Amino acid sequence: MRVWASLAVTFAIVSVVPAGAAEAIDAKIVVHADKLGAKIDRNIYGHFVEHLGRGVYEGIWVGEDSPIPNTRGIRKDVVAALKQLNPPVVRWPGGCFADSYHWRDGVGPRDKRPASINGSWGNVPESNAFGTHEFMDFAEQVGAKPFVSINVGSGTVQEADSWMQYMTAPADSPPGKERAKNGRTEPWNVPYIGVGNETWGCGGNMFADTYADEFRKYAAFVRTWSGPRGQLIAVGADTDEYAWTETMMKRAMLWRPDPSPMAYNVDRPLMPMLSLHFYTFAGTWQKKGASTGFGEDGWKAGLKRAYVMDELIRKHGAIMDKYDPEKKVGLAVDEWGTWWDGTKGASTLYQENTLRDAIIAGMTLNIFHDHADRVRMANIAQTINVLQAMVLTKGEKMIVTPTWHVFEMYKVHQDATRLPVDVTAPAYGDLPSLSVSASRDAAGLVHVSIVNLDPEKAARIDLSGVGKVTDSRMLTADAMDAHPAFDQADPFVPVALKNIKAKGKAVWLEVPSKSVTVLTVQ
Repeated sequence: MRVWASLAVTFAIVSVVPAGAAEAIDAKIVVHADKLGAKIDRNIYGHFVEHLGRGVYEGIWVGEDSPIPNTRGIRKDVVAALKQLNPPVVRWPGGCFADSYHWRDGVGPRDKRPASINGSWGNVPESNAFGTHEFMDFAEQVGAKPFVSINVGSGTVQEADSWMQYMTAPADSPPGKERAKNGRTEPWNVPYIGVGNETWGCGGNMFADTYADEFRKYAAFVRTWSGPRGQLIAVGADTDEYAWTETMMKRAMLWRPDPSPMAYNVDRPLMPMLSLHFYTFAGTWQKKGASTGFGEDGWKAGLKRAYVMDELIRKHGAIMDKYDPEKKVGLAVDEWGTWWDGTKGASTLYQENTLRDAIIAGMTLNIFHDHADRVRMANIAQTINVLQAMVLTKGEKMIVTPTWHVFEMYKVHQDATRLPVDVTAPAYGDLPSLSVSASRDAAGLVHVSIVNLDPEKAARIDLSGVGKVTDSRMLTADAMDAHPAFDQADPFVPVALKNIKAKGKAVWLEVPSKSVTVLTVQ
């Protein structure tokens, strides 16, 4: 038996109870509505766009002359779908692509921009039609703040500083006048700046101490030239490389290495956020497992690896606590999600998005909620047509994925206050059968999100500590690998949960197997 200490009051379920389902398990959930926890930063629901496969070209950018409806070259259907998620932040231009990207190639008249090669992803041609202005336009259209990753691997401090000047300098400055000539008079707000990407790998093959010194150098010159100072996000560990986190906290957290009387900006860390990258698959990096056609072994293996996220945050967080007990430095899980073997004949890293992806999304977001005191941002990889995407396109057609539905259901947790939760339920093998999170929003409503990991058994739940359930939404499907298809009705539209019974502050309900549910409680 496993006890989880976190719940959220809004259920998101992904399917209906199939005929002939196995006997249900009995579970008890207690929401401690009188014990307020940390704020669930809305940036945990962030997104990631990289020049990769059809993520940018076709996924976002179709060009102003395209027959696909667009606004200044950016497709309208994708924007409309993403806006429904209240996306807080979008990371761009990568990823590995960021450390070979030179920003000047992507500004100015498009017909005069130099074409290049995307050496990070298949050596395919890169037109540079989608550059700084187009990305900023896209972010504004979907209502998100920009997170720009600067080129540390093959770039220079001067190039990074020049890009920041171009984006943020006042209109009457020389960089501002150049920006205006290219179509934007007022400076952009760039609140988040990634100082390189995966510098331990594709971003430079650096050792931790080498990158720590590079970060300090870039931090001295990469600044915001008008408006609020952008937060620098340092490259953190790949999965469980805890020594990297130790080095970064020891060498790069403070402006000065020791809090001597001569130190300055002691109350504001040099490194406001440190990143973490972690991907979920059902096998190994070399053979990750199929995105569809899997059985319960593939289901369980994927969920088991996804659950490692909790361990990673706890252990990296413990190292950060040693140097930063006040938690001034946030953890940014700026690449996470599922990565299966690619769909045969499809574009690079295109994969079908199934019910398993929805379950993994729900349980991972619940884990982020559990660690909201340290996790300040997360960016799922990636937004369109790549890995665990929100939407998929096929020419002029577009569909939303099961993961999109989970993000849409869970948006009630954005900037809400986490409420602790006790969960008692039988285990699903060596995993908890239920993942639960609860929060209270600014209007006082409690939302509880419940994920049932068991692919066969429904869960009869005794829910206490809350009031009347005023809304419920459940997402599930008959098959573990069910997935949406073009030209077919969406099988993942959430439905209301049936047969909810209540008495006082006690609620009884049953959630289907392999489902995500979100409840709203007054």
